[in-house]
Amino acid sequence: MGRIAVDVVLLPSDEMMDNAIRANAELVEKFAGKIVLNSENCLPHISLAMGCIDERDIAPISRLLPLAAEENPLGELAVIGIRTSTNARGEKVSVFEVEKTKQVQALHEDIIKKVTPYFSRDVTSEMMYGDEEAAETTSQWIKNYRKKASFENFFPHITIGFGQIESEAFPITFTASKLALCHLGNHCTCRKILASIDL
Repeated sequence: MGRIAVDVVLLPSDEMMDNAIRANAELVEKFAGKIVLNSENCLPHISLAMGCIDERDIAPISRLLPLAAEENPLGELAVIGIRTSTNARGEKVSVFEVEKTKQVQALHEDIIKKVTPYFSRDVTSEMMYGDEEAAETTSQWIKNYRKKASFENFFPHITIGFGQIESEAFPITFTASKLALCHLGNHCTCRKILASIDL
């Protein structure tokens, strides 16, 4: 069995997923379509922990998910705005900023601690889902997730896509429908659910 790049994520409710897909479609129409979200194989999500695993570790990681969910009940979540940043290649990327509640922070930290024995950061393009050549920014994000995007640096968000968008009214409250382990594709998209539990 090989090694793959993965993300432990929160998948939003159907309504919130539809909001993200609609916003993404607007970006795709105006800008580049490097990320085209849908509800089947390019899922809107909130990342909690990224890394590389051996495929045989999918099963033990999947057994950690119910425990983490039980120990860290989430309650209601809220998108509080859109944040647009510029990546290492000078491209604008827009995200729905999710309010960093104590509950979502606690779940993130618990997931990081639980998956640390299984995760590494030795990512290569071959570990991504599909045949598309992964952008260098994708590899860098996965390699640096623990250092730059975890614990005090955790920034819960749902990536909308490339470009800038300002077309929503906030806040948007929603719930998470699943806690899932996903195979990552280019641009850190969630391409395939490897294990999940309903919340």
